[in-house]
Amino acid sequence: MSQSPRDPSPEPSAAAATSAAASSGAPAAAPAGRPTPRLIGAAAIAGLEGLAVAAWGVTMFFTDSHNAVLAGLTVLVLAALPLAAAHGLRKARRWSRGPALIMQLLALPIAWTMLHSSGAVVGGGVFLGALAIAGLVLLVHPSTTDALGIRRTTTP
Repeated sequence: MSQSPRDPSPEPSAAAATSAAASSGAPAAAPAGRPTPRLIGAAAIAGLEGLAVAAWGVTMFFTDSHNAVLAGLTVLVLAALPLAAAHGLRKARRWSRGPALIMQLLALPIAWTMLHSSGAVVGGGVFLGALAIAGLVLLVHPSTTDALGIRRTTTP
């Protein structure tokens, strides 16, 4: 039996791909596996929010409500959204920006409601609002969109 010869054409190098992207006018993306500090920050915020939602879901199991188990499981399933987004942002996956943006936009009215409460809830509202605004800023920053490979559109 004869072996088939290997393809003699060389693999394109990362430098060649970068120079091709630069010559085409496309923004250079961060290499896969090396997220930018802004992506890491956005991932940390999404992860923190996801852990907070998961903790809320676990505490729901211990309420005296007859729907406690179902409500707790529902909240735990909802916690998967920001946790998956945090994982995707940490790995610089393009799809993760959408769920992370959704989570930040949902956190803003929750924070607003908490701010109009009383007691320690107000402090939680301030913290959640600050996290949501910081997350939004990090997620829409041009270097984040470049690192995720999302093309920015320019208007003439």
